[in-house]
This record gives sequence, structure tokens and C-alpha cells, in this order.
Amino acid sequence: MKNLRTFEIPFVGLKQGTHQFEHHVDDAFFETFEYAEFNSADLQVTTMLEKKSTLLEFGFQVSGTVNVNCDLTNEPFDLPIEGSLKLIVKFGEEFNDENDEILIIPHGEHKVQVAQYIYEMIVLSTPTKRVHPGIADGTLKSELLEKLEELQPKEVQDDTEETDPRWDTLKKLLTDK
Repeated sequence: MKNLRTFEIPFVGLKQGTHQFEHHVDDAFFETFEYAEFNSADLQVTTMLEKKSTLLEFGFQVSGTVNVNCDLTNEPFDLPIEGSLKLIVKFGEEFNDENDEILIIPHGEHKVQVAQYIYEMIVLSTPTKRVHPGIADGTLKSELLEKLEELQPKEVQDDTEETDPRWDTLKKLLTDK
């Protein structure tokens, strides 16, 4: 958790209004959460804090790329990530993070740890199906793709299919209007 100290936002000395914080997210961040879905990560997170007299409003924006393996070919590629998240921090008697959008912290706190929210925003911003862009435009050449193409079922064109003459007569009724 030592790596996550940079994701603590102290709000006690800040004036009321909007404040901006920048964070760089890389592989070490995800290692802290023991998340191994990404080969590598290079993400920028912008945190906007609007301090009000009774609450704090956070707005998180993430952009960058993560290197993942394609679900079809297992080829690594850089996947662009864009995402956002809003969080409201209120003050109460005890810590409560049961609600996804509202965090309640004790009155005596002077900082907010936002690493968990940034982690969840990034993970939820990645698509569930990760397909290499070279598959869609046909530029990716892979042994696995060639094998899938070879094993794909072939369409059989059979024009000699005989139909029941009773059905042909009924089909004529549909067109006779």
C-alpha cells in the first residue's frame, strides 16, 4: 500500500472551489491490487475536486492505453482506454463506502484515498471482449487465424431442393393481392 500514497488527496488546507490533481497509473499500481489482466499500462488520471462547505465532489477522467492479449488470437496489442467516474464524499459519524457513488468519512479526516475508485473505473472501462484491431481490418496475420479460417464451416449451396407443391400453392396466396 506504500505505492498508493500518491493517490491520497488532502483536502483540509484547500480553499472552497475546484482543484485539479494528476496521477500516472502504470504496472506497479495494478500489482498493488494483484490484478494481472494487463501486460502493461500507461494511463493518465485527472481528478477534479470541487470542495464545498459540507461535502466534496470528485470527478475522475482516465485516458491512455493498456497492453492486453486478444481474446481470439492471444496476440498482445495496445487497447485505448477512456473512462470517467463521479464520487461524492460526505462527512458522518463513521466510515461508510457501501454506496458506489457516495463515500461517507468521519468528521476528523483530512484526506481521501481515491486509489480504489480509480482502479475500479479503469477496470470497468476496459471492454469485456478484447479483439485485436488487425482482425477487423484483415491486417493481422496469425497461425491461429489461419487455422480458424480453415476450420470454419463451409456454406453448402443446394439449389436442387424440392419443395412440397402444396406449399408452393399457399405461397402464391401471399403474393396475390
